[in-house]
Amino acid sequence: MNDLNALINEIASHLKNSARQMVTAESCTGGLIAAYLTEIPGSSMWFERGFVTYSNLAKQELLAVPEELLVQYGAVSEEVASSMAVGALRHSAGHVALSVTGIAGPDGGSIEKPVGTVCFGWAMHHSSPLTLKMQFAGTRHEIREAACRQALLGVLSLIKP
Repeated sequence: MNDLNALINEIASHLKNSARQMVTAESCTGGLIAAYLTEIPGSSMWFERGFVTYSNLAKQELLAVPEELLVQYGAVSEEVASSMAVGALRHSAGHVALSVTGIAGPDGGSIEKPVGTVCFGWAMHHSSPLTLKMQFAGTRHEIREAACRQALLGVLSLIKP
């Protein structure tokens, strides 16, 4: 957690210095990223809100992810991760958004999308969203922790001058 705290503190510093706030849209991490962010004193200055959209219906209702996207690509896809990040920006006062959707296990995987498959999205106003698909190994807890770290590393690379 110490290295995660250092990462979050670096993100917080960049956000505060640029007077920006971030927003999260989480599926497989279930709000874990938002929980880690809000453990930092003063996080209300740079963390605007977090969406936990575990179900497809929640993704549609809270983030306006099109049903067609979910049907065509599945919830665990870069296309849905991108839509989640963009939707989080549109439905908040945030300036930087991250999204994460994946299969943390131990069940739910398939040949095409095995357990540990996680897709990420990052978005900022006036720029195209970025996405990444990764494969993590380990327990459900380890996969979720790795996903949190990767999502935050993506935010840092997006906002670091």
